[in-house]
Amino acid sequence: MAVEYQCTIKKPVSVEGMGLHTGQKGTMTFHPAAEGHGVKFRRIDKQDQPVIPANIEHVVDTSRGTTIGINGTRVYTIEHVLAALTGMGIDNVLIDLDMDEIPIRDGSSRYFVEAIEHAGIEQQNVEREYITVDKELVLENAEKGFRLCIVPADDFVVDVKIDYGTSVLNVQEAHLGSLDDFKTEISPCRTFVFLHELEFLLQNNLIKGGDLSNAIVFVNRKVSQDELDRLATLFNKPKVKVKDEGILNNLELHFWNEPARHKLLDVVGDLSLLGKRIKGHVSAFKPGHYANTEFAKLILQHKKLK
Repeated sequence: MAVEYQCTIKKPVSVEGMGLHTGQKGTMTFHPAAEGHGVKFRRIDKQDQPVIPANIEHVVDTSRGTTIGINGTRVYTIEHVLAALTGMGIDNVLIDLDMDEIPIRDGSSRYFVEAIEHAGIEQQNVEREYITVDKELVLENAEKGFRLCIVPADDFVVDVKIDYGTSVLNVQEAHLGSLDDFKTEISPCRTFVFLHELEFLLQNNLIKGGDLSNAIVFVNRKVSQDELDRLATLFNKPKVKVKDEGILNNLELHFWNEPARHKLLDVVGDLSLLGKRIKGHVSAFKPGHYANTEFAKLILQHKKLK
């Protein structure tokens, strides 16, 4: 097999936007980094500008996204940008951030992929290292309903299946046979939410940066026009209605199985917290940030015991 080398970006590039949950506006800037540097976030808005490595040991919360932290400083919702870096083959980068949370943009990885393309990709002089497994590893939780497994493979392959037990979002599957397909098949896929979850988040002062342009909203119950009008006012839209397929008319789906593809995007992003590329076939049923990061810990523990 051909030798693969680590890569960074050729020049700095920035992405501006608002944090989904915090509502903070700010800028995230990617900088080239040396071989072996890995992916690290630097909070330039803090006095001592702490640097937080994007690895599994620094995960501090997975409730509404994946959050890393060190000594009380955190970076929220990192999964979409980490997926973009992995999908575009970037091993080493320093990411400056002047707020608590990664800009949500449209709820996908597309804007981060475009920024990396704009910066350009530079091959470095050190070989890329991989995480491999020599047997099947399984993480299963009957109470939470998820199951993730990995088996040996020569490439990184991911299969995802979701089932929310509702007719508006039927059982869906998504497949990524090669990271070469990430840009076109996975990166544009946006996050999604059920209407009742949206209401809960709003009531609990979350999604301050949500504006109906960064999530697919599924409606799995009857909704009055008064309620739809209230949502329209809340999100500064002239009118909100429920389309025949059971989603709000805030956007059009990129793929019929966009939710499953987005869950696959999250798996790619969260597993990149291992710090090295994976060679293995990952299958995930009802994955989420907690399940993904616990699975990453299981893989890491297996490597340490070898």
